[in-house]
Amino acid sequence: MATLMVSSFLLLFLCCAACATTSTLVTSSEQGNEYLISSHIVSHAALEKQSHFRFYWHDMISGPNQTAVSVAQAPQFNKSSTFFSDVFVLDDPLRTGPKKNSKLVGKAQGIYVAAGLNKLELLMAMNFVFTDGEYNGSTISILGHNEVFTTVREMPIVGGSGLFRFARGYVQLRTYLFNQKIGYAVVEYNVFVNHY
Repeated sequence: MATLMVSSFLLLFLCCAACATTSTLVTSSEQGNEYLISSHIVSHAALEKQSHFRFYWHDMISGPNQTAVSVAQAPQFNKSSTFFSDVFVLDDPLRTGPKKNSKLVGKAQGIYVAAGLNKLELLMAMNFVFTDGEYNGSTISILGHNEVFTTVREMPIVGGSGLFRFARGYVQLRTYLFNQKIGYAVVEYNVFVNHY
């Protein structure tokens, strides 16, 4: 009798385990999507963590050491006080401090567009490309709104690569220095990134 109960329990357990295993995998025919190959719950063996980085973005739009270049602007706005419609391509150094001789840890590559008619507001799309230490070759991707003269701005992290694959989070920006006469800005970035 005890053996029969143990056998029944074991059979029930195996059936439940088989059902649980098959229920985690969904095929395209079950979803009705021809382009879905499979969808299943993944085991996150490594715990998600949040890292906080601080570095300074050095942007120079004129002079011999220019790091950001205007590549387009609508002619009717070439006298705009907000630079509306101006598109810049950038390859700005990311340094550990606000001084030009601070340690280089990476670069910000991408574009920013003056998107505000009445005030200086930027649409920014850029990758923070790390070149130092264990993060060398990894990237964090940012896409967002930057109202330049607001004390603290925030933009979302939309992804990453390398050690930041599946990254999410946000960045907070504070202008450290802005010299409009020579076209030079230094911005402090606090990066809060969740990754595995």
